[in-house]
Amino acid sequence: MTNYLANKKVLIGICGGIAAYKVLDLIRRLREQNAEVRTILTTNAEQFVTPLSVHALSGEPVRSDPMQHIELARWADIFLVAPATANFIAKAAHGLADDLLSSTYLATDAPVLIAPAMNQQMWEHLGTQENIKNLQEHSSKIIGPAIGSQACGEYGPGRMIEPNQILDYLNQQFMPRVLEGKRILITAGPTLEAIDPVRFISNHSTGKMGYALAQAAIQLGAKVTLISGPTNITPPRQAKNISLTTAEEMLNAVLENITNQDVFISCAAVTDYRPKTPSKHKIKKSMAETNILLEPTTDILATVAKLPNKPFLIGFAAETEQLVTNATTKMQNKGLDIIVANSVANGQGFAQDYNEATLIRKNHNRIKIAKQSKLSLAFEIFHEISHIFCETPQNFLKDRLANEFAKST
Repeated sequence: MTNYLANKKVLIGICGGIAAYKVLDLIRRLREQNAEVRTILTTNAEQFVTPLSVHALSGEPVRSDPMQHIELARWADIFLVAPATANFIAKAAHGLADDLLSSTYLATDAPVLIAPAMNQQMWEHLGTQENIKNLQEHSSKIIGPAIGSQACGEYGPGRMIEPNQILDYLNQQFMPRVLEGKRILITAGPTLEAIDPVRFISNHSTGKMGYALAQAAIQLGAKVTLISGPTNITPPRQAKNISLTTAEEMLNAVLENITNQDVFISCAAVTDYRPKTPSKHKIKKSMAETNILLEPTTDILATVAKLPNKPFLIGFAAETEQLVTNATTKMQNKGLDIIVANSVANGQGFAQDYNEATLIRKNHNRIKIAKQSKLSLAFEIFHEISHIFCETPQNFLKDRLANEFAKST
């Protein structure tokens, strides 16, 4: 990803948590990107990392004077708090300012990124979740946490995301808004089709890719409508969000919102079949044999492709074999402009934070995108869109993308 952090002023607040040592690596990476870095350590943070080590990596002394909060708040181009403890999150959410870090948070008008790190039970506590919601309403961006093993020996959400991921988030904040004013409609997640009042037909989609696309599009200036099946992901506040369950409901929502859209991205894993006559009562397991007659659902992407004045169309192809061949056939049959092909063999793709893909255009040009976060993959996809819609396209990702599209066959 192109470096947009050069000469940017990054202020980092470090709270007391075992993940504080990872911030040392982040500071090193930021300096390699030629960013200016200043830091604030809470008293508890100094039990995990020393001011001397932070000073050595950042090239700046750690700030500690409570009277510096205005100076630091005005200096920063962006303000990161990592790791952000439950205590800091609670103070920030309620406007408390009893130390340099919390005072600077209240005083800054720079974009704020908060990377939580805490025990999984603390993260899931209703009080913490209410505090997170308050911070988001105050325009702070919450990045993470990740799910995994924790220092306390437990497992679950609450791990601070890795330094390279934080670096990507910081870099993305300074990307040019190349999609300013463009209208993009995105479908995401699975759809569910009832067998009876208890059971349903669905798939393994979690919606992570579709939500990443929505987040990236918003950050690049687009006006986003996100139509989603059932997921556990909080939808972006800046989007028009429509939640639903079935394929028919998704079809209707798409057709009701497709007018005047510049781009339609069909990322949802729409159920291909549904029971023709769902049972009104629970089907008993004691039945020796049960036959369920299925009928196909309407192909949403193909339907949109047949509309007059159709938008630019991007589809996804999740395949287990002959990835490029099957994806290309799907693109041609449905009249798409771009298809994003990704393998779901051997557990890849679904429910993962990372993915790899091949982008194929209708002229058969294609590019292989290496494994990376789904958010980074979303930015790569929008890189291609920006070159189509911008009068003076800006290469906001690696130059290799444009070059490889040009030379590929």
